Amino acid sequence: MLSLNLKPGEYMTIGEDVVIQLDRMSGDRCKLLVDAPKELTILRGEVLERAGGQRPDCVFDTPRWHRQEIPWNRSKAQALTAMRALLAQMDGKDGDVQALRRQLEHMFPSEAKQTTEVSNG
Repeated sequence: MLSLNLKPGEYMTIGEDVVIQLDRMSGDRCKLLVDAPKELTILRGEVLERAGGQRPDCVFDTPRWHRQEIPWNRSKAQALTAMRALLAQMDGKDGDVQALRRQLEHMFPSEAKQTTEVSNG
């Protein structure tokens, strides 16, 4: 099965008569625009299966759990900097503070650590 990554506005063609364009994405959904001859039957998978059609062998089941990326902006960057500053002020010998620092570093590696990992990798 061919796998393509499209950005909104990009399109692909199938043969000479079918054009599929990615209109927009929202969360874990996307809107596709399909231009095809009227003689060509186009069905959503759920409609095909509900009507008794067989699921194509090439179609795979996606995991139910979807990892949602956190949108990053200046406000979140400032909050992360403030959390790091507060942790730096706390007693570094306390196990809870060290654990929190490790978790924060795991979720949001500092730029110095990222640069070291890139140069070592």
